[in-house]
Amino acid sequence: MTTFDKREDSFEKKFAHDEALRFRAEARRNKMLGLWAAEKLGKSGADAETYSKEVIAADVAEQGEEDVYRKLRRDFDAAGIDMSEHRIRRAMSEFMTQAVAQIKAAS
Repeated sequence: MTTFDKREDSFEKKFAHDEALRFRAEARRNKMLGLWAAEKLGKSGADAETYSKEVIAADVAEQGEEDVYRKLRRDFDAAGIDMSEHRIRRAMSEFMTQAVAQIKAAS
C-alpha cells in the first residue's frame, strides 16, 4: 500500500467516523428537542417520550433538519401555541450543541 493509499484510507475512516457521530448527535438532539416541544405542548411522562420518538422519526423524511422543523411547526400551530420560527430554530441549535458536547464527553 502506498503512502497515498494509506492517506486515502485514513480520510475515508475519519469521514465514516464523523458521519456516525453526526448521526448520533442528530438523534440525541431530536430526542431533547422532542421532550422540549412535548413540554410546551402540555405532554408529560409516557406521552412526552412517545412524542420525542415521533420527532426522531420525522428526521428520516429527507436530508437535513427541515423535516423536523416542519413537524414542530405543524404541531405548535395545531395546538394554537405561539412559537416563532426563531425560537424553534434556536432550540434546535442549542440542543445540537448539547448533544455534540455529550457525545464528545462520553467518548
